[in-house]
Amino acid sequence: MIQCQLKLRLSATKEAQLNDWIWSLTAVHNFAVRKIELDAKDGIFYTGMGFHNILAYHGKKIGIPSHTVQGMLEQVHTAWSRCFKKIGGKPKLKGMRNKLNSIPFPDPIKSLEGNHVKLPGVGLLRFHKQDIPEGKIKCGRIVKRASGWYLCLFIDAYRKPIARTCSGMIGIDPGFKDLIVTSDGEKVPHPKELQSSLERLGQAQRGINRKLVARLHERIKNQRKDRNHKLSLRLVQENTLIVFSKDNIRGVAKKFGKSVASSGHAQLRSMLSYKSIQSGTQYIEVNSRNSTKTCSSCGSLSGPSGLSMLSVRQWECSCGANHDRDKNAAVNTLLLGMECASNDGGLRHAA
Repeated sequence: MIQCQLKLRLSATKEAQLNDWIWSLTAVHNFAVRKIELDAKDGIFYTGMGFHNILAYHGKKIGIPSHTVQGMLEQVHTAWSRCFKKIGGKPKLKGMRNKLNSIPFPDPIKSLEGNHVKLPGVGLLRFHKQDIPEGKIKCGRIVKRASGWYLCLFIDAYRKPIARTCSGMIGIDPGFKDLIVTSDGEKVPHPKELQSSLERLGQAQRGINRKLVARLHERIKNQRKDRNHKLSLRLVQENTLIVFSKDNIRGVAKKFGKSVASSGHAQLRSMLSYKSIQSGTQYIEVNSRNSTKTCSSCGSLSGPSGLSMLSVRQWECSCGANHDRDKNAAVNTLLLGMECASNDGGLRHAA
């Protein structure tokens, strides 16, 4: 399954219609969230199909296709199912501070005609023309963002394998001064997209320009995503084994919140995971415990540890080996990953 995003070019009438739909679907979403929550307290639970039809014929009253209403109900039911299984958090109500920004179209969409697409209840919509993978469009979703309206298409198409350029093996130690440091000694600098936009962001916030604030945050998010896509693709192309040191992101964020958020290491790990499957690369995540203070030459725990020793970037082991703190951690990560790969006897991809 491939997701393709098309930027829509809407008329004022179509945009007003979609805004009205979002307003009505917000009420549907909040009703579904409270319905499942209150009935669960009384021991009443719904199957997916049973809850799917709980607002049958209600679409005619609000002027929205019934399948779109059913798609919203199915979305809430799935969220609650994940919550009850302890996989996800409790679904939240939508409102001014937490706005609903998408409209589901769960039915298959007919093939596109040039730069137009026809959606039930909306009609023909024009989009900026771009290359779209060939395949059956299983479903779609209209998303409202600060930069405009987008149509997300889910296409049943074959993914092209990623071409390999080298056959190396690396361990990766994530950081905040440098984005990542590899066992080969490469230090990928941190672009610091958030920090470079802080001045303009602060001006917009002080001026209470909410639209500009949202647009700046979206731009920062797009820059981070683009950076991680390019970096993950290069790493997957160049290596047959990638071992990533998995830190406790939530714990680190409590002490270094802003720098952790701007790094996007969790997003990078996710991209490495699914792109490794496409290219046949082994991708393993290992615990970062003792990776910094363990000597990669002799294995003794003689390196710096703790917050008070964060300023120590170079250190010498009792065996005489000189280490760069981050490179040594990346080498230890690679060694542990190779041991895990040999014990498992094959691939072990991150969840």
